[in-house]
Amino acid sequence: MLLQHYEAGGKPPPSARVDPKVKQQETQPFSMWDLWKYGAFAATKAKDIVGDVIVHQIWGPRRKTWGIEMTLLTSFMRNAGKHSQLVDIATIRMLMGIGGLAPLPSDALVTPVTFCVKKRKLRGILAEFDEAEDGTRELSGEWVVGKRLWKRLQSEWKLSRKLSSGSGVSEPNSKQPKRSESVILYLHGGAYYVFSAATHRLITIPLSKFTDARVFAIDYRLAPETRFPGPLHDAVSAYFRLTDDLHIPPENILIAGDSAGGGLTLALLMYLRDNEYPLPNAAICFSPWVDLTMSCESWDTNAEFDILPRPNLGDHLDPIACYLGEDMEKYLTHPYASPLFGDFKGFPPLLVTAGDAELLRDEITLFAHKASLAGVEVRHELYEDAIHVFQMFPFLEATRKSFESCKDFVHNVLPAHQAHTPQELGDVAEAELEQEIDNNQARMVRGDGMETFAPRHDVEQIKQDAKARADAETRSSDGDLSWGPSRPVQESPWPSPPVTDEEDVSEDDAGPSNSRTRSRSNSQVGSSGGRTTPSKSRLRRIGSALSFLGEKATRNHYRTLSSRSHRDDNDDNDDDEDNHHPSRVHIPHPHLRMSAFSMTASTARPPKPSIRRSNSSHPDISSLCRQWETSGPANRTVSYRHEEAQYDSAVGRRTKSKSFSVSRS
Repeated sequence: MLLQHYEAGGKPPPSARVDPKVKQQETQPFSMWDLWKYGAFAATKAKDIVGDVIVHQIWGPRRKTWGIEMTLLTSFMRNAGKHSQLVDIATIRMLMGIGGLAPLPSDALVTPVTFCVKKRKLRGILAEFDEAEDGTRELSGEWVVGKRLWKRLQSEWKLSRKLSSGSGVSEPNSKQPKRSESVILYLHGGAYYVFSAATHRLITIPLSKFTDARVFAIDYRLAPETRFPGPLHDAVSAYFRLTDDLHIPPENILIAGDSAGGGLTLALLMYLRDNEYPLPNAAICFSPWVDLTMSCESWDTNAEFDILPRPNLGDHLDPIACYLGEDMEKYLTHPYASPLFGDFKGFPPLLVTAGDAELLRDEITLFAHKASLAGVEVRHELYEDAIHVFQMFPFLEATRKSFESCKDFVHNVLPAHQAHTPQELGDVAEAELEQEIDNNQARMVRGDGMETFAPRHDVEQIKQDAKARADAETRSSDGDLSWGPSRPVQESPWPSPPVTDEEDVSEDDAGPSNSRTRSRSNSQVGSSGGRTTPSKSRLRRIGSALSFLGEKATRNHYRTLSSRSHRDDNDDNDDDEDNHHPSRVHIPHPHLRMSAFSMTASTARPPKPSIRRSNSSHPDISSLCRQWETSGPANRTVSYRHEEAQYDSAVGRRTKSKSFSVSRS
């Protein structure tokens, strides 16, 4: 069996960057003498950011498809681990928990949940932890349901109540639609010691919308307060809560997670399989952390590109030391901590995504290869120039492409490879889910990050109100009413986010005028001169207008530079498309605010995975890399690559659109 070295004795291989014998340092108390360090950090980062921006504008970004946003992000995060003495875990958690720092996807219903952890007679490594439970410890989480799915569920629940009460329902509509509903258990990332279900709504909201599934995201206990395998115990408890307490069939459940949560997802599958519990239908892993030994070379080759800080051995913020504690030597290569070194036989189908500019690229490639050798159906996707968990950044085109792939995996790929067909949720399960999701704790999360109560209105009445508002606007006078005195309109139970999500413009909305309706601000008429009070919606539109003007100016600047580059390229008479002229500048796509590229078809092969000190490492892992190189990956790898738009300065327009390229190998 491959990687037997990791399974025998628990000793790390020679390629490991982690020494289990190094003791973790304690957090040093803050002193007034440390203030100069903050000033030095600010000055250093300011210099780095300004320098990178200048280089980006003159010679181009570090990765050819990056916009200025990625340059700023990577410039700020690069070498951040070297300044770990300036913060502690509590400060990081506080900063990461601040809401509204990034715009969320469009409207969704979020319902917080708290439940008690029961004894469930767990076997294996969790038996001792299960025995210690007395039914008083609580876990929290939240249900996330996309707006369109929420509307449908509301209609179905209402119809079910009418049928159960015996109220008159006409014969044509008396049959309630039967669906094989999916429920996703989501495990957030964050190096096992930061983030929460709420911070990952940038992923859970679009995941619910694209897959048409209810997402249950949990807040498992974090390190260092809870060591391995405590978080795994919480993940198992949440899974059995879905199957045993809410009566959801395992065939209807998918497990999903990112980074550390992706590793925890695979550990959960291993634990369920090893102890002969029913397995879920499939799993989705976004940039899973599968090797805590950090053996692969991409930790070095992608260090200057990724935003993921590289852990410092023995540092008080070292996530590996925080997670494993004093048992690091015992658990560093345990398959439930480092899934790469486990056995994947019997796993359900997997969708695994990674960016080719992230630190974990090589270990994810080896994981997909090894899982396929074990007979698992693996769809491995690699996105050009993408960073670690790029799905957290909505301005990237790769983000939407990734969620579209999740939709395709759930609705098209999975039915052909799943071991068991999802069942129709029974009346008991739907009643339990309705009670959990549709209650007084439910909140509507808007695109600006604001939360409001979720009124329990009739869905049909909501549609009629939306149509009436659209008709009223059509009959209104010319001009944008939100810039002048507004007529009183009934407040919609679904607040209006910034109009950026094409998915919401659908048959559920009130016709072609609805997108304009959603962008209107329901301003209050003032007492003097009929002035309106500026609302947050209007301020967002002002910001969008300024952004548009800035983008327009930037595009004009790019056109000038592109003309220069075009002339230089003609002088050089360079026919090799792979040789990029230093002065070539990428022109932003007019319909994409952030990304200068889109993705189209390509024949490029994924990068070859490699490890440190391959000659002196154990033969098992070395042979795995050599096998991948000589025979190719055992799994199907889908490489999404960018195609650069061409700009013809003579006619003043783009001659080639940018799109993803898909290469299967």
